[in-house]
Amino acid sequence: MVTGRGRIVRTAQVWGPVGFFLLFALFPFYWMAITSIKPNSELYNKRLMPLLVHNPTLKHYIDLISQTHFLLWTWNTMLVAVIATAISLVLGTMLAYPLARMRFAGSSLMAMTVAAIYLVPQPLLFLPLADLINRLDLGNTLTSVILTYPTMLVPFCAWLLLGYFKTVPKELEEAARIDGASRLQTMRRVFLPLCTPGFISAGIFAFTLSQNEFLYALIFLTKSSVRTVPVGVIAELIRGDVFYWGQLMAGALLGSIPVAIIYSFFVEHYVAGLTSGSVKA
Repeated sequence: MVTGRGRIVRTAQVWGPVGFFLLFALFPFYWMAITSIKPNSELYNKRLMPLLVHNPTLKHYIDLISQTHFLLWTWNTMLVAVIATAISLVLGTMLAYPLARMRFAGSSLMAMTVAAIYLVPQPLLFLPLADLINRLDLGNTLTSVILTYPTMLVPFCAWLLLGYFKTVPKELEEAARIDGASRLQTMRRVFLPLCTPGFISAGIFAFTLSQNEFLYALIFLTKSSVRTVPVGVIAELIRGDVFYWGQLMAGALLGSIPVAIIYSFFVEHYVAGLTSGSVKA
């Protein structure tokens, strides 16, 4: 029998670390939230408790929307992220499927190369990409980042899907082939539907990376009308040595909401994709 004291100790041992890491993970969001609703008189008053809000206001949100192109930046960010994620998933699937399900000379080397390409730092790639974008006359267009983001997303999606594809039993494909289905039909009707958690996991990661990407967007998007949220907020709300902290935190908080909503809806599939979930025949 577990005594009452033992039950309390066990509960503390379980929920103590969980509560600590939960507070540690949510504290930045709390800081952004309270900073975004503090008036400037409280933001720069060192005598007040920094973790509390005495006179909350929505002025920073109103100024962010009315005095900047934040809504347009949000639309640009979502458009770029969705298209770049879709392109990366399609190309990543085309790359990962043969590496995971077919045997041919050099397949292991190609799989290692895919992982190595993902590890290449962005600063090494933006110079040739910038020259290519200039030659194509795509500067200050969303097309420039839509074309360059997959250079970092495709290797990542392929690497993530490669591990998940290997968990699907080959007997399912063999049974479909025996019934007369072609390899393309087997892939489209049998194999890919079973990999939905892997696609969701890769898609969330790719969407998050493309939404938060800063370097390529900073280089290729210099006009305010075509900027994305990360670049627009930094470029127009930091003027010299003046930081508009209220609007900066409001923009950061609003910019993180879409990803939080996506994670909340697909968290089960997302975890299954990360753990290379099992497939029941």
